[in-house]
Amino acid sequence: MPTTVIGAGIAGLAAAVRLAVAGHDVTVFEANEGPGGKLSQFSLGDYRFDFGPSLLTMPQYIDELFRLAGEEPTDHFNYVRLPDVCHYWWADGTRFSAPGDTDELAKAAAETFGVPEDRVANFMADAARKYELTGRTFLEKPLQKAATWLDPKVAGAMLRIPTLDLFSTMNAVHERDLQHPKLVQLFNRFATYNGSNPYKAPGLLTMIPHFEHHFGAYLPEGGMYDISQSVYELGKRLGVKYHFNQRVDEIVRDKSKGGKVTGVEVNGQLHAADTVVCNMDVWLAYDKLLPGAKKPKRTLSQQKSTSAVIFYWGIEREFPELGVHNIFFSEDYREEFTRLEGGGLAEDVTVYVNISSKIVKEDAPAGGENWFVMVNAPAHTDQDWDALIPKLRKRVLAMLQKRLFAPAAEPQKQLPSLAGLIVEERIITPPEIERLTGSHQGALYGTSSNNTMAAFLRHPNFSSWIDGLYFLGGSVHPGGGVPLCLLSAKITAELIGE
Repeated sequence: MPTTVIGAGIAGLAAAVRLAVAGHDVTVFEANEGPGGKLSQFSLGDYRFDFGPSLLTMPQYIDELFRLAGEEPTDHFNYVRLPDVCHYWWADGTRFSAPGDTDELAKAAAETFGVPEDRVANFMADAARKYELTGRTFLEKPLQKAATWLDPKVAGAMLRIPTLDLFSTMNAVHERDLQHPKLVQLFNRFATYNGSNPYKAPGLLTMIPHFEHHFGAYLPEGGMYDISQSVYELGKRLGVKYHFNQRVDEIVRDKSKGGKVTGVEVNGQLHAADTVVCNMDVWLAYDKLLPGAKKPKRTLSQQKSTSAVIFYWGIEREFPELGVHNIFFSEDYREEFTRLEGGGLAEDVTVYVNISSKIVKEDAPAGGENWFVMVNAPAHTDQDWDALIPKLRKRVLAMLQKRLFAPAAEPQKQLPSLAGLIVEERIITPPEIERLTGSHQGALYGTSSNNTMAAFLRHPNFSSWIDGLYFLGGSVHPGGGVPLCLLSAKITAELIGE
């Protein structure tokens, strides 16, 4: 069966593998020069950077692809588990290294924050319970199919809705269960994993830390780009045909047969297909590729997720106090999200610093580090990023300068200049994210999860009106991030196989 996949992001790559294993004749068209989408890479001088995602959880979903193809994953793709998931920094000098193990996390939190050990332990146990009740059901199945709701496990989960904090916010649950402002802020930040606001996102999302601290946080041995490259190479071995620098102009359908797809048009040429799988942002897919098609207006009008401003810095010094993942918190987290909701940036922002060279030594020259410095930003509407970025850069540098150097400095000593340590730099803004990745308005996760029904309002993995058309990736069910994109590929491939 000839099948076309639009987009070689990780969801498209994974779907191509699954469909090739199932016997489809798969062709992938990608507008960029290579595979990966957000999971791509680039270099600045002697420094290598992963373009987008910096954290790997649930690597079993990648391993599964190799096993489906009859291959041993470790022959092609390897990763290391991080003993400490993230290093957290607060303005008052408090530091906390979060262990990757749930039990150790509870012990460390008790020591640092002076709370009973069972407080964090019970919270994490509740996160595990929420995942076991809902995650395997709602994340791994198509929500818009009747068969899903007839599943006894789904019925059982629905009966437990009152215990799932679906009608509370993440922040409210954290304040209730953790009762410490720094712990509340620490766990609130997990809302950003799908570009949401913890003061609005439903409390069910408090299960997200379970992914990191139970299943573990990992880094591929060659950096995050290894994920997309390994799955791409697997697809090639299975006979998948890839066409790069080939932008799809239209999904072609036969309106005389109820709108069934007949293929895709690329550079004025029709490439026939019985099935088309679209890994493009669903908003842009309807806008650019499906002229005249009925649009699911309610779905497409949902609030966008956050975007980001990313500074890629080649630093000519090593910082042993930093880990692979580091969070420097703002002093007023609620105000930060209020400003994001309004389309702007707070004066005091939270800064994330990822340094893959802590593990992948070849990512930076000896004595240096590759810093991926990210600030949450609103989706692009009409902001003047050219005016905003210099001010933001100055504030970010000032915060990191103070947190890293000032606490240990003797008053009479001249402080090192962090800005002076930057020897390579690239800055990415929301409009550039939109241009480079096809994410509408640069929204990293498609739509936000800022209301109770958000999960149920995501676009399904199939078209209700066009036979043979399917959707996957971060803008559709079950959502954004590497694990969920891989699950969207699994759901879609299973739907096609029905």
